[in-house]
Amino acid sequence: MSIILFIVFGLIVGLLARALLPGRQSMGIGMTILLGVAGSFVGGFIGALLTDSRVTDFNTAGMIGSVIGAVLLLLLVGARGRHAHV
Repeated sequence: MSIILFIVFGLIVGLLARALLPGRQSMGIGMTILLGVAGSFVGGFIGALLTDSRVTDFNTAGMIGSVIGAVLLLLLVGARGRHAHV
């Protein structure tokens, strides 16, 4: 059951990250879930570095960090994609 919650949380985080960034991101639901999951890991590691919590702890700061991590990843992927087409 926890894997389903992890996927749903990844989808929510990915959708929030995509909604916060202007412009069009051409990715499907699967990539949005992967973006949210990866963003959760990035945000969790950043949060663990700044606080005394663990990466896997579930708290408000972790949720905000997950969205921030997903936005950072989306910016990196978007920047890389623009340079690849030049």
